[in-house]
Amino acid sequence: MSDTINPMSVPRITKVSVNIGVGEGGERLMNAESVMEIVTGVKPQRTLGRIQNRDLKVRLGAPIGCKATMRKEEIIKKFLTDAFWVRENTIPHWNFDREGNLSFGISDYTDFPGQKYDPDIGIYGMDITVVLERPGHRVSRRRRAKGKVGMDHRVTPDESRAWFVENYGLTIMEE
Repeated sequence: MSDTINPMSVPRITKVSVNIGVGEGGERLMNAESVMEIVTGVKPQRTLGRIQNRDLKVRLGAPIGCKATMRKEEIIKKFLTDAFWVRENTIPHWNFDREGNLSFGISDYTDFPGQKYDPDIGIYGMDITVVLERPGHRVSRRRRAKGKVGMDHRVTPDESRAWFVENYGLTIMEE
């Protein structure tokens, strides 16, 4: 019996999604898109309202925010290093869901290294979601011969916390 680790059991980041919700279109949305492109280095997509809410002045199909998805490893590594630096490399344990994904927020984009406040743009916060999976998880998403991922192949929250501590040097706050 050898002591080698099965490469299919090592978790990896599948994607990182960044979202800025503005609540309206127009100049504020265009400013949010420029902030997103500056911070992530990826061209953002607009998100549209899915429901009609008169109290919040949201119309069905109206642009209300923007999002960007990063899948390339080198872009993800740089962005997450900067994002964790903004959070002082400390994340509460409840930010991990039961699938092992990590979600957290940043209140101001000017906290990122090299960013300065521009009064013409304003202040925008963002929500960041990191999806952590093991290789082979694609069987649950593919079109042909779709299958289920077994419970022992899914990433647990404890494994995810340990992975982020090892790879990014995070401190996980308990209670």
